[in-house]
Amino acid sequence: MAAKGFPAEIERLRDEIRAHDRRYYIEDAPVISDTEYDRLLKRLQDLEAAHPGSVRPDSPTQRVGGGVATDFKSVKHAVPMLSLDNTYSADEVRQWHERVVKLLPKSETPAFVVEPKVDGLSCALTYENGLLIRGATRGDGEAGEDVTPNVRTLKNVPLSLSGRAPSRLELRGEVVMYQADFEALNASELKAGREPFVNPRNCAAGSLRQKDPKITAARRLRFIAHSFGVWEGGKAVESHTGFLDACAGLGFQTNPRWRKNGIDALVDFFDQFRELVIPNLPFGVDGVVVKVDSYAQQKMLGFTAKSPRWAVAFKYPAQQASTSVDAVEFSVGRTGTITPVAKVKPVFCAGVTISSVTLHNFDEIARLGLKIGDRVMIERAGEVIPKIVKVVGSSKGGREIKAPKTCPSCGGRILKEEGFVAYYCGNPSCPAQLKRTLLHFASRQAMDIQGFGEETVDQLVDSGRVSAIADIYSLPKEDLLKLALWKEKKADNLLAQIEASKNRPLSKLINALGIRQVGEKTAESLAEGFSLDELAAASPEDLRRIPEIGPVVAESIVGFFKAPEVKGLLAKLKKAGLNFKKMAPSAPAGSALAGKTFVFTGELSGMSRDEAGEKVKALGAKTSSSISAKTSFVVAGDSPGSKYQKAKALGVTILTEAEFLKLVNP
Repeated sequence: MAAKGFPAEIERLRDEIRAHDRRYYIEDAPVISDTEYDRLLKRLQDLEAAHPGSVRPDSPTQRVGGGVATDFKSVKHAVPMLSLDNTYSADEVRQWHERVVKLLPKSETPAFVVEPKVDGLSCALTYENGLLIRGATRGDGEAGEDVTPNVRTLKNVPLSLSGRAPSRLELRGEVVMYQADFEALNASELKAGREPFVNPRNCAAGSLRQKDPKITAARRLRFIAHSFGVWEGGKAVESHTGFLDACAGLGFQTNPRWRKNGIDALVDFFDQFRELVIPNLPFGVDGVVVKVDSYAQQKMLGFTAKSPRWAVAFKYPAQQASTSVDAVEFSVGRTGTITPVAKVKPVFCAGVTISSVTLHNFDEIARLGLKIGDRVMIERAGEVIPKIVKVVGSSKGGREIKAPKTCPSCGGRILKEEGFVAYYCGNPSCPAQLKRTLLHFASRQAMDIQGFGEETVDQLVDSGRVSAIADIYSLPKEDLLKLALWKEKKADNLLAQIEASKNRPLSKLINALGIRQVGEKTAESLAEGFSLDELAAASPEDLRRIPEIGPVVAESIVGFFKAPEVKGLLAKLKKAGLNFKKMAPSAPAGSALAGKTFVFTGELSGMSRDEAGEKVKALGAKTSSSISAKTSFVVAGDSPGSKYQKAKALGVTILTEAEFLKLVNP
């Protein structure tokens, strides 16, 4: 007798499980725990196993088959799945609206529907006589991949339709993963020692195309309907809002939507939509979609080759989300600059999950009034690095964010130049900036070591053979021969170049050290005024006796040579035999221009600026790129820039090109 009750219990369990699926995946209001749900499903599986004849393809137990797919076959869509045109401003939406109105009869006033533009994987579901027969990806719009076994695992996708369903329906929408489910999945991936997924959209796309449907089933994907390609039979729908209502009656999840009459109300609504609706959605959104509501009007408007004329996507130029700052870390850039990076509670924004946000510098932290523990608004536009826009909630126990006293990479001293916002590591051999430092050190303007390019630097640093600048002067040949594609001749040539660099003029070595605010021309002036040992011991007052050295540059030089790491580097370079000697003045004896400083601005007609600079250097003068009261002459060519005005204001002597030539060629 008990056996007779089994078929009735099977139907009851199926209906109960479907109801729970709807509450969880569509209404977001579950009433039982996962354990209780699993117990119901297990009971149904046991009953169907005992009564094989009772199993139907739309049973909840049939969502995950036992087989593993070997490939995804191509399937043609009944109607092409076209993409939407994008707009990025209210003006562009108004222009679209003008085109719509122009194409419709004057008696037709369009009404519009606004929906979130779901950031998921486009998918089409085909039903015949109420049963799901196919699920396909968008593909190229004409044909996609048949992913039916995987689609059947999505618990908010009805396997059979209830009510007055169309006899044939091709429903279109987006497959998404909710942010909460994405975070839970990544937590389990990390716990298992696997790489986490980048963002929910990529994870959803990869999950739907798994060879094993059981993997797809475990990912908690959802389908959100937004349109149809085919609707045959059943109760006809005459508008998009009517279609969305019909979808809800058939058991499909749809977007929250709002109907607005008139373009002005529509445009006014965009900001409200962005601020009030999108942040509260559980899935990713990259804008909104605006559609003409009436299907009769949609038919009048028709399509272009690529897009419907009756719909357009409005993408916000930047998207925002709120989160809290858990910590601040400090990164070292390739030039030694210390950048504070906020580690925030992971939040989904503009298509990605954000856990780190640059704070740029400590002045920006002060401007924001930011402390660790504060709640902040972050913004991300397109692929731009996210930034903190403002503090929206101060933490009572918030901790102040202070600049580090030592480099997080090498432990060296942190320096800050007066008048500049950035803090930086003063160690030229800091691992975080070593490759850039080595490339500059070996460049033509510096020590001119040919063959010491990026590939060589990468190999030497990555192999651990060079961990500081001075290491290049103690490289054994056998170490070079161990590098990939290195032979005797290549190794000999590089070692010869390194040896030759020891005799470069001191100006080259000073420039090679990478002192902030010191370029090629300033290095020449310093080398003519000091030996390297004298320069390392010079005071700001000593340095400012050189015409083009101002207080900022002087402080930068003094700060550089104070660093213990720099003192150690100089000792090693001196031991290696590099030239530390003061350069002899290049001017001929008795030159009237010896010690004078020239600045060139504008375009010279008879020579280049470099050629003009060589002329004055040959006469014992110097060139500079900046003007100060110590500048001797400014040579103004055609279309001189701001330097011309500054020279006039400072009372510096200004020469025309003809006057300059007369001066250097008496």
